[in-house]
Amino acid sequence: MAAGFALEGRWLDLGRGRRVRCALGRGGVAAAEVKREGDGKTPLGDWPLRRVLYRPDRGGEPETALETRAIMPDEGWCDAPEDPLYNRPVRLPYPASAEKLWRDDRLYDLVVVLGHNDDPPRPGMGSAIFLHLAAHDYRPTEGCVAVRRPDLEALLRSARPGDSLRIVEGA
Repeated sequence: MAAGFALEGRWLDLGRGRRVRCALGRGGVAAAEVKREGDGKTPLGDWPLRRVLYRPDRGGEPETALETRAIMPDEGWCDAPEDPLYNRPVRLPYPASAEKLWRDDRLYDLVVVLGHNDDPPRPGMGSAIFLHLAAHDYRPTEGCVAVRRPDLEALLRSARPGDSLRIVEGA
């Protein structure tokens, strides 16, 4: 594994003895080979930190060595397994099913795109697996990992290209 961050159970290890609470998928966790589109499961494995997306109207560009890009109001992420742009960013409106990235609930104000099922995407094996902001009550995600904004910002400050997030089963 490249240098990075580990997640076990409901805790994300940021290194140097700092563990923070996180939310996982509503369906729990699953091995990547059995993860399926829409199952609400967080995939187990080592997932590269691909790039950071952020809402420019809700905070500036985050401090990080990772590639960053501002989200625009017409951006989405294709979650239609039969579409050629499955598990890829798209412009909205899009003719196939796509998740809106510019959200009102603030959960996607800061997003790390994880390298799950993206090289190349395999239809139906899961899309839009992100590390993003948690709801106030840490309610489960649709399969992503979610943490509080200060915790994600701390992770981003120490993240380097080539780092990954390791998701393992735990207590």
